[in-house]
Amino acid sequence: MQKLILTIVALGFIATATARAQTKVIPGETKTERLTVEAIDAATRSVTVKKSDGTYDILYVPNTVKQFDSLKVGNIINATHYENMIVQLKAPGSKDVDTSARNVTTPSKDGVGGTIAHQRTITATITAIDPSVPSVSLTGPGGFKYSTRVQDKAALAKVKVGDRLDITWTEAVLVSIETVK
Repeated sequence: MQKLILTIVALGFIATATARAQTKVIPGETKTERLTVEAIDAATRSVTVKKSDGTYDILYVPNTVKQFDSLKVGNIINATHYENMIVQLKAPGSKDVDTSARNVTTPSKDGVGGTIAHQRTITATITAIDPSVPSVSLTGPGGFKYSTRVQDKAALAKVKVGDRLDITWTEAVLVSIETVK
């Protein structure tokens, strides 16, 4: 997931760089999937689900989700995964950013479902540009390193090694549960 997001960043920051100091919102993929509850382990708060392609996955449900006890084998979980990216060229001398926040919400106290969200913002520095490929390499906090191709050579020519970018990516999963009658 992070690799997909970072590819979007690498392509999107070039557009941001051409505007110099403007913010660019890069919409990511939104994907909805129907999952069938196959098993529930109350001790670990995990749910084994069968995906539409026939494969299985295990979901871990946080303690903040109060409706966990009402979940039953055979329930259908509709999960919509959403992501987007915001990239901004930083002004020289501005402070680096490295923040992360998570949140779990439910629609109402008796509703079944909710939203799990994660947002991360980092400052990344352009460490290399190869116009012959064309590609760009970035580094950031915690050993973050990433290189990727860039589509637009003209836009790539407008950034330089040492430019810094604030990259904020948001991922959210909206979940609703259907009761099997």
